[in-house]
Formats: sequence, structure tokens, C-alpha cells
Amino acid sequence: MMAHFDLFRHDHDTQDFAAGTVIFSAGTPGDLLYIIQTGEVEIQFQGQPLSILGEGEALGEMAVIEPGSPRSATAIAKTDCRLVVIDQKRFTFLIQQNPYFAIEIMKTLAERLSRTNQKLEAQG
Repeated sequence: MMAHFDLFRHDHDTQDFAAGTVIFSAGTPGDLLYIIQTGEVEIQFQGQPLSILGEGEALGEMAVIEPGSPRSATAIAKTDCRLVVIDQKRFTFLIQQNPYFAIEIMKTLAERLSRTNQKLEAQG
């Protein structure tokens, strides 16, 4: 289960996406992290669904850890959704001021790495 970021439940720095809208595409440079406030987002790799994320879950975190690096997957709004938008400056502030936030980001990365490793082993 992905880490949940309840800290952003009432955040007002948001962006709305209609169902079916591409939020970001694999291979494009990114500089924003998103936290899902409402709705669901499907993550795809090479056109194949990887996961569906819901309220309180993060996507695009590598873009604020390594700004400008290409997105590794495509994110598509599965339903109408509202996403909290976090740029690199705000991300840095949050991890410095809120250890819980930093730990939740680390948990998210660890869970995704573990899931990827399991898929690779299954293909083995």
C-alpha cells in the first residue's frame, strides 16, 4: 500500500484534470510532484497499466528529487481528479520542515522499488 499524504487534504495549490487527461508523459522532463486530493490516476509504462493511485497518494516524485530528469512513466487521470502541485522549492522546504513528509516520500519510493523488483523476478 502506498504512503498517504493527509497533510495535503485541504491544500489549495491544486490543478484539476478531467478523466482521460494525460497529466505527464514518459520521457518528458518533469519538475512537479503531485499529491492526489480527489480522484484516481493510472500510471502506465510503455502503454501498459502499472498501478492506480488514489486520494493521498503521490506521483511524479522523481521530478523534484532529480529536477529535469525524464519521467519514467505516463500518468493519466482515470477519473476527474484534483491534484496538489508541489514544485522543487516547496518540496525542499517540506522535507526540511516536516520529517513525516520526508519519511512518507521514502516509503513511497521503497514500495515502488520493491514492486518493480517483484515484477522483474516474476519475469525471471
